[in-house]
Amino acid sequence: MKALTWQGKRKLSVEDVPDPVLQEPTDAIIRVTSTAICGSDLHLYELLGPFLAPGDVLGHEPMGIVEETGSAVPGLKPGDRVVVPFNIACGRCHMCSRGLQSQCETTQVRDKGSGAALFGYTELYGSVPGGQAEFLRVPHANYGPVKIEDSQAPDEQYLFLSDILPTAWQAVDYANIPDGGTLAVFGLGPVGQFAARIGRHLGHRVIGIDLIPERLEMARRHGIETLAWGSAVADELRDATKGRGPESVIDAVGMEAHGAPAAATAQFAVGLLPDAVAKKLMSTAGLDRLSVLHTAIDAVARGGTISLSGVYAGEADPMPMLTLFDKQVTLRMGQCNVRRWIDDLVPLAADSADPLGIGDLVTHTAALSDAPAMYEKFQKKEDGCIKVVLKP
Repeated sequence: MKALTWQGKRKLSVEDVPDPVLQEPTDAIIRVTSTAICGSDLHLYELLGPFLAPGDVLGHEPMGIVEETGSAVPGLKPGDRVVVPFNIACGRCHMCSRGLQSQCETTQVRDKGSGAALFGYTELYGSVPGGQAEFLRVPHANYGPVKIEDSQAPDEQYLFLSDILPTAWQAVDYANIPDGGTLAVFGLGPVGQFAARIGRHLGHRVIGIDLIPERLEMARRHGIETLAWGSAVADELRDATKGRGPESVIDAVGMEAHGAPAAATAQFAVGLLPDAVAKKLMSTAGLDRLSVLHTAIDAVARGGTISLSGVYAGEADPMPMLTLFDKQVTLRMGQCNVRRWIDDLVPLAADSADPLGIGDLVTHTAALSDAPAMYEKFQKKEDGCIKVVLKP
């Protein structure tokens, strides 16, 4: 089959790789009909190469048609249409029973000290072949895949149940927005767009912050107030909230935030090191760009909550603990527990009124063969690129 493979920093190629086969009774094989590029995929493209090997298949936002199932997958049959959550969970362990599927005890990558295995996301999460490919083996298919009964709707109506829609829903839930409170969303990429819209859908005032005009304009189309990112944005948020700051803040940016030149230089330098040295450094040092997170801490109201959905990877990031303690700030974070939120989200995705504006997110659709060029376009934020869907 054809699959998008990692070959080095900023170097991807579509290659012929072996077709996946059933390995366990709980496996399924799906023919991928749509698969998206996620903002967190860009961390693989730029920073996390030391944890990848040439030939690794990327991608963790797929959906498609079931081709084959193992003997222990009674709920699926060939021909079924499914969305595949990005985290691989068993559905029956202690963590899954608590709604913490991202910490599944069956698939935890214990030798790396990591949570549940993920599709297409480095050796830290199991080196599981990803979904930017023509076919995908789905472990624990007796639990994970979300069956889509609507055979007529376009893939894009349901595709984002694989990751960014539940990630945004969890971010808003974790933000603990009080009645009458304000939600600020830093970063209006795909997760930030959905988080802002979910906040509005739930009846809250939402202010979105970004530096890309097309992202700000997209947010405004959905009734979101916007501010342009800059050095005074925390003061602007206080001015907009009676001097207090927003009670709830979502950081939907993560480790590659703009406005942190020293950390950016450190990240670049680590990328030049041999993999063994770079792995050790990334496992012990603070290498995240923290400009957005530190601004969120500055801006959030006293007694407020900051919800992190952007990916961070530094082990020794400097944090303003005095400010966090003095302001009595709550931090909530973590990989999304996709299956936990599916029952809340499927009805919204199926609603013909499109209450979350799912139909207004994709800016670019391309063939799988164009994936390397689309990664570059997405990373450079060229041509108004906000969300890319690939069609194997």
